[in-house]
Amino acid sequence: MDGYFEMTKQEMMATVYRQLALDYNCRPEDFTRSGILFTEAKMQQGRREMPFITPRLEVITMGKSTVVNASKSVMPYVKQKFRNKSSYEILTDKLVYGANPYYLPDIEHIKPMENAACSFVLLDKDLHGLYKNKGFPNALQYDRDSARPEVLAAVAYDQEQIVGIACVSADSQTMWQIGVDVRPAYRGNGIGVKLVNMLTIETLARGVVPYYTTDIANISSQKVAVKSGYLPAWTHCFRNRLPKFHK
Repeated sequence: MDGYFEMTKQEMMATVYRQLALDYNCRPEDFTRSGILFTEAKMQQGRREMPFITPRLEVITMGKSTVVNASKSVMPYVKQKFRNKSSYEILTDKLVYGANPYYLPDIEHIKPMENAACSFVLLDKDLHGLYKNKGFPNALQYDRDSARPEVLAAVAYDQEQIVGIACVSADSQTMWQIGVDVRPAYRGNGIGVKLVNMLTIETLARGVVPYYTTDIANISSQKVAVKSGYLPAWTHCFRNRLPKFHK
């Protein structure tokens, strides 16, 4: 559905490359090159507001190059550990935790979806009021002081009962993350897909890039991403408990 949004695929990817370059202390063009790149982990201005625990090690690939981002104190050990290894060998090394998939919207084809299983409401105000609803930890942070606050929410109702919530967190100025939870009794009806799709459409309409991530073992969540209109975009793995490796 080319032209549905003002943002083009090229503009979306340029935004993503710039953001990830800030996050991993490299250049946007490094993600489209081949080879292994080692960069020092730094809290750069504009990075996504994720916890910065040190010493740390993160690895990311978008399919071509692999960026290995590590604290200065552990970099010699990391370089020695990954010397002459392929991207696959690095991403599956026991030094890092399992690789997790990240998704971006298929911006040229995504469109609003219908679902008659529930009634759906989009919210952009008073989102902390949703915190009274427990059992939605993937959607709600339950933290009024979060550095990456919820800015949008989509709520699914079965009559008066809230059965599903998806929220958008402002991880940075240019990229917002979507998380979703549906009560167990209501899963399998496409409710999570509808909620994620609603927030994706609204986020893109506001000129911001939405993204979605989940655990590599959570197949149901990965299916939600694909059915909502997303495609795999990059793979990431990390380790942030490295007290002994650099000694």
